[in-house]
Amino acid sequence: MQAWQVHELGEPGEVMRLADVGRPTPGEGQVLLRVRAANINFPDALMCRGQYQVRPPLPFTPGVEICGETEDGRRVIANPALPHGGFAEYAVADAAALLPAPDALDDAEAAALHIGYQTAWFALHRRARLEAGETLLVHAAAGGVGSAAVQLGKAAGATVIGVAGGAGKAAVARDLGCDVVIDRREQDVVAAVKEATGGRGADVIFDPVGGEAYTQSARTVAFEGRIVIVGFASGTIPSPALNHALIKNYAVLGLHWGLYNTQNPKLVQHCHEQLTGLAARGAIKPLVSERVPLAGAAEAVQRVADGVTTGRVTVLPSRENGAAA
Repeated sequence: MQAWQVHELGEPGEVMRLADVGRPTPGEGQVLLRVRAANINFPDALMCRGQYQVRPPLPFTPGVEICGETEDGRRVIANPALPHGGFAEYAVADAAALLPAPDALDDAEAAALHIGYQTAWFALHRRARLEAGETLLVHAAAGGVGSAAVQLGKAAGATVIGVAGGAGKAAVARDLGCDVVIDRREQDVVAAVKEATGGRGADVIFDPVGGEAYTQSARTVAFEGRIVIVGFASGTIPSPALNHALIKNYAVLGLHWGLYNTQNPKLVQHCHEQLTGLAARGAIKPLVSERVPLAGAAEAVQRVADGVTTGRVTVLPSRENGAAA
C-alpha cells in the first residue's frame, strides 16, 4: 500500500514522504481499516514538528482522524493507532473505539466530524454549560474546530460572534451562520464585541488560538462568563491573570478532549450520538473546503499548519476516491 511517512522531524511539507510499505498488522483488540477519507488536523502538523504531546516513534504515518471501512464493509469513524496513521490506504484502530459513520454525511464529512466536533461539543456543553439565549464568541471561526463551534453554538440556541482573519475567512464565518462577524485584521476585536453585546461581553468564549486572542477574551468576557481554552494555534501560550478573573468574576476552563477516551469513554459515545442526531436533521455539517488525493497530503498538511485554509481539508486515500477528486 501507499503511505506518507515521517523519518525526521520538521515542517510537514519537507519531512512527509510518500512510500510503498506493507499493510499494518493489527495488534490485540485492533482492526485493519481501509481508509476512505482522512481529515487533516493541526496536531498532525505539530506531530511532524515533534511539538505535540503524543510523539510516535520514527518513522510514523500522521493522520489522527479517519472515516474507514471494516473488512465486513461497515463505514466507521476512528482515530488510527499510531504510528500507523490515516494518511495511507490502510490503517489500524482500536476495535472498541470505532464509531458508526452517520448516514447523513459522506466520507470526507464523516472523517471531519469526530475530533473537531467532539472538542467543540465538550467545550460548549460539558465545560462551559452553554445555554440557549447566551452569547458565544468563537475565535478562528472559519477554521476546522472553530467552524464546528459556530454550528454547535447555533444549534444550542446561542447568539454567535465569530472572529476571523481576513475578508475571505470572514465570509466563510458568515456563511456558517455567525450572527456577527469580526475581521480581526480590519477591526478592533474588543470594541466590536462590546458594541455587539451592548457593553456586556460574551457569556462563553471558545479559544483555540491563545496569544492575543486570549487577551481579547479576558477583556470581552461577561459577568459569570466562561473562557474555554482548547488550543494554541497562534503558537503563544498565554499566562492568565487570576486577579483579573477574580475581579471580573469569570472562569477560565481547560479542555483536553483526548482524556475523555480513557477517563470517561461513555461520554465520547454519548457525544457521538448527539452529533449524529444533529447531522441527521441538518443542524451541523462539517465544512470540507478541500478534498485532495493521497499524493497531495503533505502539501495540504503544510497549508493547514500555515493557517491559510478554512474549514476542513480532507485526504481521500482510496484509489477510486482519489481518482474522483
